[in-house]
Amino acid sequence: MAGGTLDIWPICLFHENATTVHFAVSRYTHCELAPRQDSAIVLRSRDLGVEETYPSLEALISAPKPKLSLHAWLLRYFRPEGGLEMTTHSEAPAGAGISGSSSLMVTAGAALSKLTGHKMTLEKLRETVQNIEAQVIRVPTGPQDYYAAMYGGVGYIKLTPGGITRVGLGVDLNDFNSRVVLAYTGIPRNSGINNWEVMKAHINGDKKVQRNFDQIAAIALAMRDAVEKRSWPEVGELVRAEWEHRRKNIPTISTELIDRMVARTRRIGALGAKVCGAGGGGCVFFFVEPDAKARVEAAIAAEGAEVLPVTVAPQGVKVSVKK
Repeated sequence: MAGGTLDIWPICLFHENATTVHFAVSRYTHCELAPRQDSAIVLRSRDLGVEETYPSLEALISAPKPKLSLHAWLLRYFRPEGGLEMTTHSEAPAGAGISGSSSLMVTAGAALSKLTGHKMTLEKLRETVQNIEAQVIRVPTGPQDYYAAMYGGVGYIKLTPGGITRVGLGVDLNDFNSRVVLAYTGIPRNSGINNWEVMKAHINGDKKVQRNFDQIAAIALAMRDAVEKRSWPEVGELVRAEWEHRRKNIPTISTELIDRMVARTRRIGALGAKVCGAGGGGCVFFFVEPDAKARVEAAIAAEGAEVLPVTVAPQGVKVSVKK
């Protein structure tokens, strides 16, 4: 909802009271682990339609370019004994900016931790899979995307030199759900590229980017307070303001389709809108008046985007063992 990219180290250290506000959506990621009698490692992604097999874990570790790199690097770290089939699935479109790699890393990491006997707190799991994802994508990652998958609900994180604190925000989920619309543009986005470009500009001393992040940090703090107070018109204004400052950081965060949808829905009851993740495609989040939700969804469809039905997911990651 507010504060994205601000969470990436060390940007979070350069702004007072660095905060991000988020909510979990009911588009889940799944991971199933099935031990084998032989030593083979089978990796599957149902949503991507990709499968690959290795004769052993050692063969997987030595493979130069696994097709399912997130799976491979997780197994490289957790090193399960014996053969294994690892099957994953995301309920969101590829590159949507929701229920993507960060959620998958939490899901698969939690399952592998259970299977291999690693005793991890949720925070240690987050630290571990965040670092593994950075190994895969080769650019820094921020922690905020993992927290929705870890805890569910609506909440915020505070980022300080002493660490990260996550706080849940108690809201009426039925009321909140009536105010949320999610649209998929049909164009995948690459969060690593966009975030890295903004981060480089910030670190290299781009004063415009630094001032924009000062404003984004202030907006995120105000967003936290507005959600706590259930001041929904203010939340809408802050979503809109955050989007305007974020667009100034990197023009490619938006597209012509996104601009059209934002402008059209604003006239019929959308209080604010912004892209999910780093933009350039993916999903767009709209915060609307409840009585305008149907109109906004119709306008989105008329522009050629797909409305993704979602609600707030009240619970975070869950691991179960089949017997």
